[in-house]
Amino acid sequence: MHVKMIKNSALGSELSDEQCALLGAKVTTCSLKDRDFLVQEGDEDDTLHVIVKGRLEVLKQSGAGDWLTLNMLSEGDLAGELGFLDGLARSAALRAVGDCEVFCLKRSDFEALLSEDCDLVYKVMRSIVRTVYAILRRMNSQHVEMNNYILGQNGRY
Repeated sequence: MHVKMIKNSALGSELSDEQCALLGAKVTTCSLKDRDFLVQEGDEDDTLHVIVKGRLEVLKQSGAGDWLTLNMLSEGDLAGELGFLDGLARSAALRAVGDCEVFCLKRSDFEALLSEDCDLVYKVMRSIVRTVYAILRRMNSQHVEMNNYILGQNGRY
C-alpha cells in the first residue's frame, strides 16, 4: 500500500518500484478529521508529510489571534519540507480541510537509507528541492505582482 502512495507523490516520480518499496518501509500514515492540526506553528519537527487524500491548509496566526490561510495543499503535495531538511521550528501550522490522510517520513529514518540506496536518497532530495524551488518561484512572482499593484507600475493596474 505504501508503494502506491509513494509512487503517486512527488517523491516517487523518479523512483523504481523497488525504491518505492524501500522508502515505503520507512513511512507511517496519519489520518486526520476535519480541522485537526497535523503540526502547530513553532513545533520542532523533522518529519516530511505527503498528502495522500484530502487537503491541508497552511495557517499562520495573526497578531489578533485570527488564523490566516497562506496556502492550500492537495493530494500529492509535500508539507514540512524545510523542517525535514533543517530541523528548525515550523513557521506555520497545518490543518486538515475535511478528512485527510498523509504519510510521514522522519529524517532519521530517511537518512538510514543512505547506506542501503544512496540513489534513492538523491532522487528524493531532488524532488524536495524541486518542490521548494517551485514555491520560491511562485512567491517571487506574487511579490512582483503585489509590488506592481501597490506601486501602479507597468501600466497594468
